[in-house]
Amino acid sequence: MTLTAPPSTPSTERLRALVRTSAEVIARHQDAGGAYPASPTFSAYRGYAWLRDGSFTAEGMSRYGDVAGVDRFHAWAAGVLTSRRAQVADVLARRDAGEDVPLTDLLPTRFRLDGSDGQDPWWDFQTDGYGMWLWQLASHAARHDRPLEPYREAVAVAVDYLCATWDRPCYDWWEEHVEQRHPSTLAAVRAGLLAAAGATGADGAPLLPAATAARAREVAEAAAALVATAGVTSGRAADPDAPHLAKWCGSDAVDASLASCVVPFGLVPVGSPVAEATLDAVSRDLDVDGGVHRFRADVFYGGGQWLLLSALLGWNHAAAGRTDAAWAHLRWIAAHADPATGEMPEQVPDHLLHPGSRDEWVDRWGTVAQPLLWSHGMYLILADELGLLARPGQSGTDDAPEASR
Repeated sequence: MTLTAPPSTPSTERLRALVRTSAEVIARHQDAGGAYPASPTFSAYRGYAWLRDGSFTAEGMSRYGDVAGVDRFHAWAAGVLTSRRAQVADVLARRDAGEDVPLTDLLPTRFRLDGSDGQDPWWDFQTDGYGMWLWQLASHAARHDRPLEPYREAVAVAVDYLCATWDRPCYDWWEEHVEQRHPSTLAAVRAGLLAAAGATGADGAPLLPAATAARAREVAEAAAALVATAGVTSGRAADPDAPHLAKWCGSDAVDASLASCVVPFGLVPVGSPVAEATLDAVSRDLDVDGGVHRFRADVFYGGGQWLLLSALLGWNHAAAGRTDAAWAHLRWIAAHADPATGEMPEQVPDHLLHPGSRDEWVDRWGTVAQPLLWSHGMYLILADELGLLARPGQSGTDDAPEASR
């Protein structure tokens, strides 16, 4: 491991300024068609948008109050889905007929900003983003009283796709281990299906046909059952007998993305023994001074600390009432924003798990992605959880603990 000196602790004014900066960075780079590009400059991401990154970015901007921008994102995503309606119907029919549909016939993980499939090879077939989009759409609509009728067809397409693919091994959040089934993915799928099944139109009637909603609930229940039977392990929490979620079904490792199984996706309840044991294991294995690694074997750019994962763990701490820990993560993130521009990178090299692997990625793709819109979106979410988020026309709170001043 390598460890460099941490940056200085940011002031409350800096924390608040980065709220505005994060919203500005995201708004500035949002495509005219509505997509949130993962990173406008990074060689491997340029020109592409993920539903996963975009959904969390949209959640941050929805909390900030950029209703129109988030509406444009959802309109873009709806177009992506409805344009593939026939493809998804074919996949569902073949699945129902017992056919093992090849990965090449399934939907991609990322899209060009115009909604088309990309031409560059990628680690495709990931289902989490489709669930995340359904979850965020429902969250945004409830927060700002937005109509769901314009998304009826797209929601049905996403539900059909998830019902056809939910239990297949697929790539995880990090586009690795396509041969495994991951609780973090299953949690997002379940949350999205439940959100869709419970969605209603302006007249209060269900958005989905009864049979589709029932199927969505059935699959959501099956996803939870799969995790409960195959996605937990024990021996790595403070209590060695406490079961906690695993990186994938059958593994005994943890992944920082597992925190999302608690908040926001609710696969296990906040404060429950499994939730606490999972967060404990993630913190013990992956949290170093407020910066969170993806997983212990991570060699991508040497396995640095990810700003968005620090925000995710902080979000969970805030939800559990551990506000001091949540503030520590917010300050760590703020300390790693660019001092001049406020732009936030994907990861930082302060503490590398595998430093010998860093140069090969720099040689391959250049320096780490900056700005990463997902990092900025997660900062907005955590700032909102801590009452610091200053929406347009508001001054924000001044209740940061003394350590952040």
